[in-house]
Amino acid sequence: MTSTKSSRRLEGRIALVTGASRGIGAAVARRYAAEGAHVILAARTVGALEEVDDAIRTGGGRATLVPVDLAQHDQIDVLGRSIFERFGRLDILVGNAATLGALGPVAYSDPKDWHQAIDLNLTSNYRLIRSMDPLLRASDAGRAIFVTSGVAREVVPFFGAYAVSKAGLEMMVRLYAAETQRTGNIRVNLIDPGTVRTAMRAKGFPGEDPMRHPHPDEITDAFVRLAEPAFTDTGTIVIARPGG
Repeated sequence: MTSTKSSRRLEGRIALVTGASRGIGAAVARRYAAEGAHVILAARTVGALEEVDDAIRTGGGRATLVPVDLAQHDQIDVLGRSIFERFGRLDILVGNAATLGALGPVAYSDPKDWHQAIDLNLTSNYRLIRSMDPLLRASDAGRAIFVTSGVAREVVPFFGAYAVSKAGLEMMVRLYAAETQRTGNIRVNLIDPGTVRTAMRAKGFPGEDPMRHPHPDEITDAFVRLAEPAFTDTGTIVIARPGG
């Protein structure tokens, strides 16, 4: 399933999408490519990245595959260096990669599971900001977009490290937005995709009928809007809705 609303709104932009091998990340990558962006696809699974790349190229788009484990933070610095050497700038950063981790009571959380979730969902995004900030500043309209969740603001028992990491992510992104507000060319925002038909949703709520929820392709309009040079709000949380 792919979007049919392409109007080349991101023509010539360079976009990095993390967690681009499936779900929301893959949908956003396909949509950005359809809108004219050159998309850098970052994820661990090479085979799944190749499938997204094939879909993009079939649609006439352009992409660069980057197999990377974001939990290995040095690889993020290498990625930033590679983007600089090839493109000299980054116009759009989408921090989407995340793990739900193990669900259960906070008091019984396994330390290893806890640290893995915090490391990928929060610390890796800090490292992305640290590495990509100079590249976003080199853009005429750098746009940084980070994917959050309603559990960051609503207490949902047993979502432990995932909820804590998303709450931390929201504060970090709002700080970054405030700190770059006067630079003129960088805008930093959060997007809450809501309830979407993804593998992560199915893991967190196994009793649901997934077909009741929108496909990730249906909520990409908001990602395009936040990525456009014309979008000048910063430090906001946008709720993605199907078709708008």
